[in-house]
Amino acid sequence: MSLPRTAIEPLCFREAIGHYASGITVITSYTNDEPIGFTCQSFYSVSMNPPLVSFSVMSSSASYPKIRQAGRFAVNILSGEQVKISNQFARRGTDKWHGVEWQASTLGNPIISGSLHWLDCEIHAEHTAGDHLIVIGEVKALNLQEVAATQPLLYFKGQYCNLATLSAV
Repeated sequence: MSLPRTAIEPLCFREAIGHYASGITVITSYTNDEPIGFTCQSFYSVSMNPPLVSFSVMSSSASYPKIRQAGRFAVNILSGEQVKISNQFARRGTDKWHGVEWQASTLGNPIISGSLHWLDCEIHAEHTAGDHLIVIGEVKALNLQEVAATQPLLYFKGQYCNLATLSAV
């Protein structure tokens, strides 16, 4: 006996998922003499051995096909002071790199200055899932920055927040 299917309203689904706090990253790559990047909050670890991570990106993304072509990407884990960077890389059709300081990683991916940490990855697999792609990367290098007092940039209920604003359990 199967349960009847009910349609989930997209706005209700988005609001429900918004109650899951997540960190903010900027996924970056470099191809054709051009840095590429976009803000991503759907990032997570997949496996310790081999070291795999994953992010989801809209199938209609203008940035991701260039990252796929490069075959590699960096995950820049943003600090609480990088709200402007997050907003800048979330916009379409603008110069996302205007005023952004960065340096090349071991694999040649842009590492955004001031990020909490970064992971340098090669594309391991890609899967279609609804209107998104799930991209899995194998971590080839990483750097834990010396910023112990710095908070991560978090997103919760449609807005940026920090650990201090979330009540402790």
